[in-house]
Amino acid sequence: MKVHIIPCLKDNYSYIIHDEANDYACVVDPSEANPIIDFIKKKNIQLKYILNTHHHYDHVGGNELIKKEFDAKVIGFNNDKERIPFIDITLEDQEIWSSDNFTAKVFHIPGHTSGHICFHFYKDNFLFTGDTLFSLGCGRIFEGTSEQMFNSLKIIKSFPEETLIYCGHEYTLKNAEFCLQNDPSNSELIKKISKINTLVKKGEPTIPSSLKEEITCNIFLKAKDVKMFSKLRDLKDNF
Repeated sequence: MKVHIIPCLKDNYSYIIHDEANDYACVVDPSEANPIIDFIKKKNIQLKYILNTHHHYDHVGGNELIKKEFDAKVIGFNNDKERIPFIDITLEDQEIWSSDNFTAKVFHIPGHTSGHICFHFYKDNFLFTGDTLFSLGCGRIFEGTSEQMFNSLKIIKSFPEETLIYCGHEYTLKNAEFCLQNDPSNSELIKKISKINTLVKKGEPTIPSSLKEEITCNIFLKAKDVKMFSKLRDLKDNF
C-alpha cells in the first residue's frame, strides 16, 4: 500500500491509500472534492471507499461529489452516522473493516468530537488520526472532556512505535514551537524541529511522523495524568 498526501483547503491533508496491486484506492477525510477527483483521474486508479474520521466539514466536504463521481462507499462511525454525509457503511468501536486488500481496525477516540474515530491499517503500520493527534500536538476539545482526550491519546500510544501517523492538518511547525517552550531540553525534539524546518522550506509536508517520534517529542503524549494534560491543552489554546 502507498499513501499519497493531498493538500486541501488552507492547511488540511486528505490521504489516498493506493493498493498498487490492483489499482484500487480509499480516500481518508476528503476536505474538498476537486483535488481528490483530479488525482484519481490523473493516476487512472479506481476509488472505492471514502473513510471519515469525524463529521467536521473540513473532513467530509468532498463526500458528495466524490461519491457521485466514482460510486465510492462512504465509511464512518456508527454512533456518528447522522452527521457523516452520504454514509453507506457504519463501523463500531474496535471493529475490523476488511474489503478488497484494505484492512483497518477502528478505534473510538472522543475528545475533539464525541464521534471521532481513527483508522489503524495495522498490516501496513498506517494510522489516520484525523484531528485527535497531530504531529507534535493534539486537537482542541470541542465536544468531549480532557479526560476523554487524554484516554484517546493513551489508546494511540498503545500502537507499535513504528506506526506512521497521518493527521488532518499541517500544524507541525506551530506545534513544535509550543512543545519547545514547554520541553526546552528535549534533544530529540530539537533534532525533529530541524527536520521540520527543512521540510517547510522545501514546501513539503511534515507528515507522516512515527509514533515513536511523537511519544518522544509531543508534549501532550508526555503528560502523566489528566490534570497535566488539561493544563497543557489550556496553555495551547491561548498560545
